[in-house]
Amino acid sequence: MSTLPITKRGAESLKAELHKLKTVERPWVINAISEARAQGDLSENAEYEAAKDRQGFIEGRIQEVEGKLSVAQIIDPATLDAGGRVVFGATVDLEDEDSGQAVQYQIVGEDEADLKLGRVNVSSPIARALIGKEVGDTAEVNAPGGIKRYEVMAVSYI
Repeated sequence: MSTLPITKRGAESLKAELHKLKTVERPWVINAISEARAQGDLSENAEYEAAKDRQGFIEGRIQEVEGKLSVAQIIDPATLDAGGRVVFGATVDLEDEDSGQAVQYQIVGEDEADLKLGRVNVSSPIARALIGKEVGDTAEVNAPGGIKRYEVMAVSYI
């Protein structure tokens, strides 16, 4: 499996989720299963089935998070020196050439992407259009409403 780029913040978030799954969620579901077992007939016990389903989800998520962390290439944007170019982890200030609206995006890994927080997945169309650009360059993005053009106003590594 190839490496998975992730920011330092994203890796810390995954580690926190893994810790919670192992120390809170897993013990809770084990307790719920044992309580449901104590109620008798398992063939018609909805609580038992729900707890077993939850256990399957938790164990699957633990494996998924551990797998992602094992192949993660953790990148701290504050230590980057890309000479003003847009790279993974960079925060980019853009201006829509049609509307003049200013937006700011940080290019992050798949698990950290959240458009409401201005974090875009590195494999998204806008991130792919921005990678390698510098201040003053124009990026063309194929958006659902047609091609949008953004001018790169600033690039920072925070």
